[in-house]
Amino acid sequence: MAKSLLSVVGGNTPDVRGAVVDHVLRASPHAVTLAVSVQARDDRYPAVQRFVSGGDARVQEAVPLSATGDPAVILRQDLLSLRRTAGQLHVILALPAELDILPLLCELWRTPIGSSSLGDHYDPASLLVGVDSASFMADIGCVHRAVHLWGEGGQSGPVTPAEVAARQVEAADALIVPAPVHQDSRRAEGAAALAGHLNGQALLLTSSNSGGAAVELPPSLIQPAPRGATEEWRARLEPMSVPRPRRGTQHGVESVLWRARRPLHPERLADALATVMCGVVRSRGHLWLSSRPDSVVTWRSAGPHLELREADSWLETDDLHAWKAASPQRRTLASWFWHAYYGERRNEITFTGTHLSEQRIRSALGAALLTDAELSQGRDTWASMPDPLLSGGDSP
Repeated sequence: MAKSLLSVVGGNTPDVRGAVVDHVLRASPHAVTLAVSVQARDDRYPAVQRFVSGGDARVQEAVPLSATGDPAVILRQDLLSLRRTAGQLHVILALPAELDILPLLCELWRTPIGSSSLGDHYDPASLLVGVDSASFMADIGCVHRAVHLWGEGGQSGPVTPAEVAARQVEAADALIVPAPVHQDSRRAEGAAALAGHLNGQALLLTSSNSGGAAVELPPSLIQPAPRGATEEWRARLEPMSVPRPRRGTQHGVESVLWRARRPLHPERLADALATVMCGVVRSRGHLWLSSRPDSVVTWRSAGPHLELREADSWLETDDLHAWKAASPQRRTLASWFWHAYYGERRNEITFTGTHLSEQRIRSALGAALLTDAELSQGRDTWASMPDPLLSGGDSP
């Protein structure tokens, strides 16, 4: 039997998520929609409610209305149950903002011991994310409260609404930005431009690039994604993953990619942060800090909140186990950037914001790199340099 098709839909509001589902249903009228909501509980796992529409009575009864547990486990069981009940079908999985899309999908496609693999029964279609421009612009600067997401391995640590907004956009294969009903069109166009820069690889669909008409989904978005899509999801979650910037400036929004092959001096980097982050809305990448010579330090900011974290170790020539455990994408990048002395060690960050000064960013970060004299002192001296950024293991 041919595989079923799974279209995953996200969105930063229920209304825009529903609008994207409607777009998919217009292109695939016989699809079955599995809509999900998550309600936090005092104990470890949330209540996961599911609502099925489309299909016959057997399909409607194949999925329980509510359960408490790991959302990935529950949804995997639901999707397999729909497959057993209806055979080949097209399922639209509509996910709420409380679920971290990419980690959740990686967990859905993981094969549990003694269980059937979702990949044996479903082909994933392109991941579609709707963006309500007003909510997006409000959330992308909000760092004054904490929320929790559910994804791979259960509940995440606390993150800001700005981080949630950025992650949703960055997960998408296609971003759908409907025309605002009661909003300045220029502000909506600015929100679309920002979303497009945060995910330069995604197809950006707006009413403006549809000639003012309603957004229509290209047929390719309702077909199986190219082979290797599930591996691409995991690769995008790796510490070494750095967004490729969209070129040019749209509505004042631009992106800057900075790379350097020398380690950074922690104190000088801390002093440079105010200059570097001026106008930055989102930045992601990794660092080679002199005080952590063996560690990949991830750099992640959303709104005015910046997080630095030791996330992995650099690959070493003789560490065959680490090379085998690394993804094909990381091994390829390591080969491209390999240095006879430094290995894959490097700094790489993409900054996205409004009216950024590329020269100012490059100058400030360049001044924080170790000098020739400091490099000549060797790793032991580098590691002893004062580190106000990660001392005690805390992020700034």
